[in-house]
Amino acid sequence: MRPLRSRTADGFRSFGAAAASPGPGPGKGWGMTLRLTRTRVALATATALLAVGAPTAYATLGAETTAAPTPVRGEPYAETRLLFGTARPDGGPAVTDRQFMAFVDKEVTPDFPDGLTVQSGRGQWRDASGTIEKERSYELILLYPVGEAAARDRKIEEIRRDYEKAFGQESVGRVDDQVRVDF
Repeated sequence: MRPLRSRTADGFRSFGAAAASPGPGPGKGWGMTLRLTRTRVALATATALLAVGAPTAYATLGAETTAAPTPVRGEPYAETRLLFGTARPDGGPAVTDRQFMAFVDKEVTPDFPDGLTVQSGRGQWRDASGTIEKERSYELILLYPVGEAAARDRKIEEIRRDYEKAFGQESVGRVDDQVRVDF
């Protein structure tokens, strides 16, 4: 930082940090040394404050507030989401709502009679030839007790294979998760 100066009859006269000390003047002799020393002291103080304060600040960033715990509800279940595309790779007509619901009634409901959810959507994916395909799609959500996961897995894989075969699909996406369910 340059010291402030004002014009006098005999030249420039300095005001500020360097002018407070006796000596030959700003930029000459020990007057400059004093200013550098003050600057160094200020930098050293700032560095010391940061060194002490920074670990405390970073430690509090990840600290969570002590809120009341959320009550655990429901039983442990497995959740499987199947993602069905409707466009046919061979260029044939897309799978209709009626065709998809007939597939669900015939292939899914007998194995999951306790309930399921079907949601319509739009999706995209890269096919085997590398082309990005955008299409109407369906998401089928299945919930079942964790203890039944092995037996249900075989049925879910049959559903995927049956859809691929019936509608000429390259694949049916699958997402599995552990959840807690309360009905």
